[in-house]
Amino acid sequence: MVEIEDYQSDAENQWCPGCPNFGILRAIKSALVALARKPEEICMVSGIGQAAKLPHYLRCNFFNGLHGRALPIAVAINVVNPKLTTIVVTGDGDCYGEGGNHFLHTIRRNPNITLIVHNNQIYGLTKGQASPTTDLRAKTRLQFEGVELEPLRPLATALLHGCPFVARGYAGDIKGLSDLFVEAMRFKGFSYVDVIQPCITWGTHTVSWYKERIYKLPPDYDLHDKEEALKKACEWGDRIPIGVFYRDDRPKMGFGDQFRDKIFDGRLTDLGFRKQQTIIEMLDIFR
Repeated sequence: MVEIEDYQSDAENQWCPGCPNFGILRAIKSALVALARKPEEICMVSGIGQAAKLPHYLRCNFFNGLHGRALPIAVAINVVNPKLTTIVVTGDGDCYGEGGNHFLHTIRRNPNITLIVHNNQIYGLTKGQASPTTDLRAKTRLQFEGVELEPLRPLATALLHGCPFVARGYAGDIKGLSDLFVEAMRFKGFSYVDVIQPCITWGTHTVSWYKERIYKLPPDYDLHDKEEALKKACEWGDRIPIGVFYRDDRPKMGFGDQFRDKIFDGRLTDLGFRKQQTIIEMLDIFR
């Protein structure tokens, strides 16, 4: 039986006291317990940023990559060992800014991984510069006169590019967020959850600003209606919806599946190398 304590890490936490990231961490742990996943069955992947520190605070396999480069690493891990539950944790700057190209192409590839984006609409680690999702005219530590660019709508972007599972949660609703994570991790294919995570230090909006606007999609909402999902994905300001926006349950080939089905049925890690084949000999193939 898996319990929350099984995921306890000894690493010293570097987040600000009261940061909503703690709620996301708790929700992930609760989701993994609900799924009965053992720490050794999980691989967390991150880039750079406050959100990217999360794997340090969770006892499991993990890989810290370069800024914006978490997704391609996670895709490779999933291809090599599909038996692992591979989860990417990243921030809005890390994923939508530096990693924007990988975000788009990971959607196209449809690997069986879950992407969790801590979206606080700011670069928190580097002290409050505007990120791709910062609201127009919002004043930051760098944009003194206000942001001049329209914000990216990442959920709409994901939907338009064919992402089969698109959701948004709120870090202050740990139970609801955990339920979203469970659904996303059970989904066969690429699942994406954007999480509203107010930055209490550098953010351009207070926690109460979000609380006044967030609402849950109603029970009768049709999560298979892509047009309606796009409308909801573009809704921001006075009202901010959370929940599963879209889910495509039609069977779809995942990245790496074709290789495993036709060439090798199992984990690439089980193949090993021929004894006489050294690393240098392997590299010579590519010269």
